[in-house]
Amino acid sequence: MLELTMASVSGADAGATAGMLMADAPSEPGAVLRVGRDKAVCRLATPDDWLFVSRVHLEFLCGPDGTWQVTWLRGSHAEPSSEVVLTLAGLQPQPLPYGGTARLPGGGSGELVVQDRSEPRSVNVGFYHEA
Repeated sequence: MLELTMASVSGADAGATAGMLMADAPSEPGAVLRVGRDKAVCRLATPDDWLFVSRVHLEFLCGPDGTWQVTWLRGSHAEPSSEVVLTLAGLQPQPLPYGGTARLPGGGSGELVVQDRSEPRSVNVGFYHEA
């Protein structure tokens, strides 16, 4: 099972957890959870006017062996208007490249932060992957 929590945070609300959203999916091959502005395909949707987040920004996919990976999907622009940083429990934060994929450890937790490059606001997506 992969569990996600998401909070949209602007500069004035830093540290607040109001409006937190949650989603989960079983660790079955082909299971998908998406984060972005498109409510039709994303289980966790950000505010419509947060254009630094793509329609479908992050995709969590369960592979054939039950392990999860996350991909920052490339959008319609050559350069993104955000940055994504991945932090795994006990490790230093690492940038997730635009179009890049990272494997999530089984039984592990962490956070992805989608940071707007032009304003002090972010989308914080926490995850926990049950072993």
